Amino acid sequence: MTRKNAHERSSNRALQHVQQLMKAARNGTKDGLEKTKIAMMRKVSFLSKKDCTDDTEEDSGYLDVTVSEIKHPPPQLSPMPEGLSSQQVVRRHILGSIIQSERSYLDSLKRILLEYKKPLMEAEPRILSLRKIQPIFYRLKEILQCHSMFQIALASRVAEWDHTEKIGDLFVASFSKSMVLDVYSDYVNNFTNAMALIKKACMSKPAFLEFLKKKQAASTDRITLYGLMVKPIQRFPQFILLLQDMLKNTPVGHQDRLPLQLALTELETLAEKLNEQKRLAEQLAEIQQLTRSVSDRNLSKQLNSDQKQLILSETLIETVFGEKGQVLKSKERKVFLLNDMLVCANINVKGPPDISSLVPIGPKYAVKWSAPLLQVQVVEVGQETPQHKDSIYQQSGSKRLSSTNFQGKLFLGPPRLYQELQELQHDLSVVEEVTLLVGTMQGSYQNLNTTVGQDWCMALQRLIRIKEDEIQCANKCRLRLMVPGKPDKSGRPVSFTVVFSTPSPISKISWVNRLHLAKIALREENLPGWVCVEDDEKTKPPFWCPLLACRLPVFTPKMQDLKLQAGLYNPVHCSLLGFSAASTSLPQGYLWVASGGGDSHGQVEIFSLNRPTPRSVKSFSLGSPVVCLEYITEPSTDEELETQTSEVPSKIGNTICVGLLDGNILVYGSVDTAAQCLLTFCNPEGCPVLCLKQSANFLFAGLSNGKVAVYNRKSGGRIIGLWDPDSCRHVVIGCAPVLKLLQIDECVWASCANQVSVIEGSSLRTQSFEVHPDPMVSVTHMVRAGGGVWMAFSEGSSLRLFHTETLEHLQEINISTPSAYLSPGQKTVCVTSLLICQGLLWVGTAQGIIVTLPVPRLEGIPKITGKGMTSLNGHNGPVEFLVATSSILSQDFLKRDTPMEGGDSRSGTEDKEATNSSQESLQQVDGSPQVEAKAKGVLLQYHLRSTSQLPGKLLTARPEETSDSTQDSLEHTLEDGSIYELSDDPEVWVKGPGPSSKEAARREKVTSAAVISGGKGFRRLANSSNSSDSSENMLMVWQLPITV
Repeated sequence: MTRKNAHERSSNRALQHVQQLMKAARNGTKDGLEKTKIAMMRKVSFLSKKDCTDDTEEDSGYLDVTVSEIKHPPPQLSPMPEGLSSQQVVRRHILGSIIQSERSYLDSLKRILLEYKKPLMEAEPRILSLRKIQPIFYRLKEILQCHSMFQIALASRVAEWDHTEKIGDLFVASFSKSMVLDVYSDYVNNFTNAMALIKKACMSKPAFLEFLKKKQAASTDRITLYGLMVKPIQRFPQFILLLQDMLKNTPVGHQDRLPLQLALTELETLAEKLNEQKRLAEQLAEIQQLTRSVSDRNLSKQLNSDQKQLILSETLIETVFGEKGQVLKSKERKVFLLNDMLVCANINVKGPPDISSLVPIGPKYAVKWSAPLLQVQVVEVGQETPQHKDSIYQQSGSKRLSSTNFQGKLFLGPPRLYQELQELQHDLSVVEEVTLLVGTMQGSYQNLNTTVGQDWCMALQRLIRIKEDEIQCANKCRLRLMVPGKPDKSGRPVSFTVVFSTPSPISKISWVNRLHLAKIALREENLPGWVCVEDDEKTKPPFWCPLLACRLPVFTPKMQDLKLQAGLYNPVHCSLLGFSAASTSLPQGYLWVASGGGDSHGQVEIFSLNRPTPRSVKSFSLGSPVVCLEYITEPSTDEELETQTSEVPSKIGNTICVGLLDGNILVYGSVDTAAQCLLTFCNPEGCPVLCLKQSANFLFAGLSNGKVAVYNRKSGGRIIGLWDPDSCRHVVIGCAPVLKLLQIDECVWASCANQVSVIEGSSLRTQSFEVHPDPMVSVTHMVRAGGGVWMAFSEGSSLRLFHTETLEHLQEINISTPSAYLSPGQKTVCVTSLLICQGLLWVGTAQGIIVTLPVPRLEGIPKITGKGMTSLNGHNGPVEFLVATSSILSQDFLKRDTPMEGGDSRSGTEDKEATNSSQESLQQVDGSPQVEAKAKGVLLQYHLRSTSQLPGKLLTARPEETSDSTQDSLEHTLEDGSIYELSDDPEVWVKGPGPSSKEAARREKVTSAAVISGGKGFRRLANSSNSSDSSENMLMVWQLPITV
């Protein structure tokens, strides 16, 4: 009996230890981690501590433990109970996927250790030395331990799932520990080295190669060692996808919703850090591999420099064309874009084929040429001939002039297409001359008149346009570079062109964009452009941080007394923007900049962004200072259907609302630079309009008297969708001014003093909560990302994060700036503008300093998890506004189809942009109800009713093999008749048929983005001498890399 009682006491103690361990795992804190280690050291019964059999074990700081599956079996879902909702059923299925994937992952880790590492360690005679075995399997034991502990906690949570339905907090507790990041970081950083060791051992140790072959052959799934070892790198992206699905099926108000969002944040942060470390490790390995292949000492020294960073590398196909368009030579090259040079290398893959099936074999390179980045030029179709007259050499080494003198253009590409284009242009000129001569004839003839000649001209014009489209389609996957070569005997600089075929149009876009931004990064203002401040500026900022692309004054020198008030991005697509220009220009559209001069007048300046540098295209004055701007999307379809009348009124489309100090609200059309004022009305209170926000089909206006005015759209009238001034309703928020409005789903948040009120949709019910303890402090700015809202205040340098659903305060940070950057007498920083764009929280300050902080991009909570950066380019005065601009590249640019199949039909001259200062042909964003302006491509407006007696071949734009007509046809057929409809609807041939649903499903989204700040003057924080006039209103434009 005594022995039995002792056994029970021992079991109870073990159970208590298990509960303590589970509690520590859930806590996820440093204290919890220490408790976990203590529990391990006390030899808890379900943990068996192994003796270290090897003096070369990598790190004694991690305890080598294994979990007994007998006492703690893997998690298992109980049978599904009855009466579950559809979302509960889906959540159970997703939980089952989590359980299954984690079990599979643990099995893979165990296979590596038991089937590969253990036999290698115990082999006699030795297959590999211990000195090589340890680095290959570095940190795998610790990763297995982390996930074994996670599985114990997961089993406990799964057992109580039907009662709690909560799992997000478990992920936070398990994967927010520094130990997890440490072991995974070590593994990822070592992965490239481990693969190199395996490859080298396969080539030098036949026994090891045979060992790997046998292990793969004996496995049921035939997964190689490489396939198993890459799984830890893929693990967190898999977790993220599963938790995203779980969050989508978790309703608002569910107890697991906030924990899931926090878990997504933790996993995304962890994955981002690991991805960045993997990228840096691979970059270092690529540069080292390239350096080993260089025979030039000078180039080798440059590559070994600590300043060298690899931006982009890809295997491209170099192609040399013959005079008739035939391919003379085509060979794979590895092209490396570094931060200040471009390198092209031959690829030489060596190694037995049986090794490549087990582990990736890195290629060996032989450098073919290298060039300073600033001397490399992208040459596009229609680009002007370079200033110098030197010969251009093809990369094959044969001297061949590859430029023509046709109309002063440099044509690089498939010569056959250009020859056909020139032939068509020649024929058109001949037909035009013939038509003019026919017009001088004295007699009248049935089939010989100017109408027939003009019709021929129109058909030839269409054929020329289609040929230009074919050339452009071919150029979408061809990267043409002009590279400096060695000077000739007379010392003149000589350049040669090289043509690379890219795998896809997106690859071409990426190369052109990265080349463009890498050159911007070499400018003085970007060397450096940012500095990390948390660790005394020792951390080097990432290469692809935002780059200052340009700065420019807002107004003319005579109007510098105006004060900047607001900026707004108006997304409008440019129909003339070519393929190459889209890769280098700012996001398509307009920037509206508003200002005020005292209480008497206001000014709006409109800038075009369809180029690398903004350009002012229109300005207009107003009778009162502008306080705010708001971009309003078109009315919803339901609203349009409800308001249709027998007269079929026109639709309003997207508009821009302007709030004035005198209480007026102005509505402008956003289609083009005409900026037509469609409506003017004043709020009943007559108070200044401090902020505007659209939510569904309502317009909210924050007023200076503490009220919010809400307007409905008009139910009838000449134009559908204009706001109805008579529908105004008021919501009382408080006594202080309503400084900021923010749309959150179906609600609008309104800030008043130190409180924020949540206004619900059409019911206008409000719920208020306090966001700052000091009643004298006001909320001045609010921005949303994912499930959180960041707020800035009228005093102090703190920012606060609140949950969008529970309104819970989640985080508070202070904006720190080096004191050296502050003006004399300044001690603290005050926030004057706030913005979130592409994973960065931008903070503008009253001191003109701009700070960025990294935030997650997914649906989680936008907590600040990394180090902030301070821009070394700032304003002399407060940063009045920060505006994010973003546009999605037209899908026409991404098609590889021929124009006959719906390809892009813009002009073959790639960089053909409007040159008029104030007139640009712009089209509304996709989905706009505005009628698009018809393309100006048809010069001759006429109709030909019959050509039945015309001799010769029928003119048609269709391919010959698809035409049923012959030279002897006496009547019009469908295909040749279509060419006479051009004057009625030129878009029939300008746009072509729309894409099929299958094509739409395969579309990839390419996004360009830039951030624009406005304030007084410009200064370099690191160099006080490089500053502009402090009284001049300036815009600074930061460009970000294109993302896919």
